[in-house]
Amino acid sequence: MKEVVLITGASGMIARELAYRLGTQYNVRLLTRRKKQDNEYEWDPGKRSIDEAALDNVSHIIHLAGANISEKRWTPERKRQLISSRVDSAELLRTALKKNNIKLKSFISASGINFYGTVTSEKIFQEDDLPGNDFLSEVVVQWERAADDFKEQDLAERVVKIRTAVVLSEKDGALKKMITPVQYYIGSPLGSGKQYMPWIHIDDICSIYEFALKNSGMHGPYNAVSPQHITNAEFTKKMAKVLHKPLLMPNVPEFVLKLIFGELANAVLKGSRASSQKIQNAGFQFKFPEVTEALNDLLK
Repeated sequence: MKEVVLITGASGMIARELAYRLGTQYNVRLLTRRKKQDNEYEWDPGKRSIDEAALDNVSHIIHLAGANISEKRWTPERKRQLISSRVDSAELLRTALKKNNIKLKSFISASGINFYGTVTSEKIFQEDDLPGNDFLSEVVVQWERAADDFKEQDLAERVVKIRTAVVLSEKDGALKKMITPVQYYIGSPLGSGKQYMPWIHIDDICSIYEFALKNSGMHGPYNAVSPQHITNAEFTKKMAKVLHKPLLMPNVPEFVLKLIFGELANAVLKGSRASSQKIQNAGFQFKFPEVTEALNDLLK
């Protein structure tokens, strides 16, 4: 009998790809706000409602729910949404598991590489480094604390936290937004362009979740980031080369981005490096460790 894996954040690109990939090996269920398929179950964390049938015989939860960090300006209300969409949804799951006396084999939570703060430095961050002190770091710290509660409250045998870098996919997300100006000859690096851009191919991030699901020895945080470190300027040049487009425009000035996006601009104007050594030491092998290979796969 197949184990039941429940995935939250059903509308996201990682959830869709991961559900497809795991479908032949597990009984995959999805939590969504509006049911469209037989394996989908409705929930609304804001209203604290969930179809508890989704939890019948569940062994694993992969928690991917969370409002898009870069979708809107960070107003005070938006900041509250970014945190509550991650923390309150986890709390709703904990409450439902307690009510139904269910203990998971594993609770695997999405997390963010911005745990270490939005900074540009020469440091290569590892999982045992301390968190940063800006808003994105605060979001991730609360996100991970909500995940850790599953172990502390004896609702899961283990908790794994996947600190995810910028996910590259041809279907959705950051890459789709980045290639558009390049295709129209108005692409250019952002700010100084010297900020590092931690990244990972969609195939590799899904493989990491599958790897974490199948390897019961994995516990705690793991950086889900390509081994290759690259700056925003270097990434933009490689993207233009793969697309066979020239980069004609000067760098987008920092003040322009701050005028348009406000505090959110820091998410793209700053960035440091993070190590992938821990996940590799666990036995994971990247399919796309280099950005040129990744872009060729996605854009050609």
